[in-house]
Amino acid sequence: MNSIKKGLMWILVLLTVSELIQAEVKLPKLVSDGIVLQRNVPLKIWGWASSLEKVNVLFLGKTYSATANEKGEWSINLPKLKAGGPFEMTIEASNKIILKDILVGDVWICSGQSNMQTLVSRVQDLYKDEIANCENSFIRQYTVPMKYDFTKKLEDISGGKWESTNPKSIMNFSAVAYFFSKNLYEKYHVPIGTIISAVGGTPIEAWISADVLKDFPSQVEMLKKVQAPDYVENIMNNEKQRDADWYSTLNNNDLGYKGPVYWKNENYDASSWKEMILPGFWSETELGRVNGVVWFRKEFEVSKSFLDKTVRLDLGRIVDSDSAFVNGKYVGNITYQYPPRVYSIPAGILKEGKNVIVVRVVNNAGRGGFIKDKPYQLSVDKEIIDLKGEWQYKLGATAKPLPPTTFFQYYPTGLYNGMIAPLANYSIKGFLWYQGESNTGRAKEYQKLFPALINDWRVLWNNQKLPFVYAQLPNYMEPKEQPSESQWAELREAQMKTLSVPYTAMAVTIDLGEWNDIHPFRKKDVGDRLATAAKKVAYSEEKIIPSGPIFKSAKIKKNKVIVTFKNVGKGLISKDGKELKYFSIAGADKKFIWANAEIQKNSVVVFSDKINEPLFVRYAWADNPSGVNFYNKEGFPASPFRTDD
Repeated sequence: MNSIKKGLMWILVLLTVSELIQAEVKLPKLVSDGIVLQRNVPLKIWGWASSLEKVNVLFLGKTYSATANEKGEWSINLPKLKAGGPFEMTIEASNKIILKDILVGDVWICSGQSNMQTLVSRVQDLYKDEIANCENSFIRQYTVPMKYDFTKKLEDISGGKWESTNPKSIMNFSAVAYFFSKNLYEKYHVPIGTIISAVGGTPIEAWISADVLKDFPSQVEMLKKVQAPDYVENIMNNEKQRDADWYSTLNNNDLGYKGPVYWKNENYDASSWKEMILPGFWSETELGRVNGVVWFRKEFEVSKSFLDKTVRLDLGRIVDSDSAFVNGKYVGNITYQYPPRVYSIPAGILKEGKNVIVVRVVNNAGRGGFIKDKPYQLSVDKEIIDLKGEWQYKLGATAKPLPPTTFFQYYPTGLYNGMIAPLANYSIKGFLWYQGESNTGRAKEYQKLFPALINDWRVLWNNQKLPFVYAQLPNYMEPKEQPSESQWAELREAQMKTLSVPYTAMAVTIDLGEWNDIHPFRKKDVGDRLATAAKKVAYSEEKIIPSGPIFKSAKIKKNKVIVTFKNVGKGLISKDGKELKYFSIAGADKKFIWANAEIQKNSVVVFSDKINEPLFVRYAWADNPSGVNFYNKEGFPASPFRTDD
């Protein structure tokens, strides 16, 4: 009997402790030390406690009270605040939380795919001075971890913290968001906080609520799939095992690891290996479009000036994954194709005279190799050893193409529920958006989805006037000599047409891309242009010209087409002083040819002596209209357009 009583007593103790733990007031992840609160609007501080528990919030000399509802949810409203800080806030219930280093300024939610995510660390070579002098406690960033849910809106995000800007922290900042913030701070001198809620590769539908997607049947069907019990888990488990088996078999079959001397070793005899010119793809050699492992090897000479120093190794970009060895020593690897390969060779590995670099490349599908027009070199101080040119290569193992992985974060609604909906109580200045690459094959649908997303988010925040500022897609892929159709141009058109939605603004980036990189480096220009657009739509700078020329109308006059524009600013120009490029013209057959284009005041006159009865004009209608030169005098490029839609 005594043992039973003791057992019951311990159960009561545990229940009491459990109740006390549940009773502790809890805040959402965003509401934490270093937080930036939005100025000049009503604010909400919210959280969770035990049912019907009273919560007090002490801030700026005043106390605000709330009582949790039966679910334990509570919130209090703060009055409008002026920019300033740092401040402290105390939240009291059965426990006490003190929030430190609070700023009041402007907060932007920055979303989209990988070009919004791209870190300063990836583009640091372009902005060394900027990084060295970036210390600023009034520019802050919060990165929301990736989380998706297909059945419900999550109450909170899964992690993250507020960080202020310094040369160390900035390396993990979104480059676009940082330069956007810096531009605004230098103009308005108020704290700027950016909340990065972006995921690489994601299509727009992943960021839209299920209610709004009901108008898009194909999206509804995809959502139903992933909502089925165990569907996601089963596929993930199967693919995880499939991928593990593929790589295990490949590694076991790799002749480079069979011996007696591994191919990575500096004393391996590679005299029988074939040669090819790098950068390039091995599909262009006698290997053809084989998948698996290919080893590459190059000998190079090093002088004394490279010894006893940490040397930088640039290997451009490699499709898909690589491991690099210098004189047999491992120096680094990247597991997927997009990041630049920048490795450090520790002091003591290089030696005077002959050295050997070996790169093991694994390609699981498509063409494998080294991307052109990227740096392939060794460097220390200002000395460079060029690694482009002849390399030796040998096939280590072949494999069937690995089927693509299912990225469930790409499916409809999941990221809206996991990474947008939990932010809705947080008062903000507006939204920043850089996305579209993953929808380039579905531009017509995007033309409906994009306005739907903007409205969806504004409804969630209960504010139809929240500014929405976005980047139009840059130029990408190899340029073409003749006018052609382009899915990227169609997507840019859908983005341009979204300017009809009130309180939106667009930054044109058609001159900031790279033909061989879907993640172009010039993120400062993108951030600055987005900031300029924001000054117009969010900060009521009426005299600001927010972008380059935007198509307005076209009028046929005899054998010419006269095109007029918005955002002319101080005037239209050819940036390089040469003839305008990338204007094309067509008659009723819609067979476009390059045209003459002349600026006449605030219009462009387009014509060709080969077409007597022109009907249609296009400008920069291509994946990559490299070298566009049609700008306004404010220095912004014109948006691509067509009149034949």
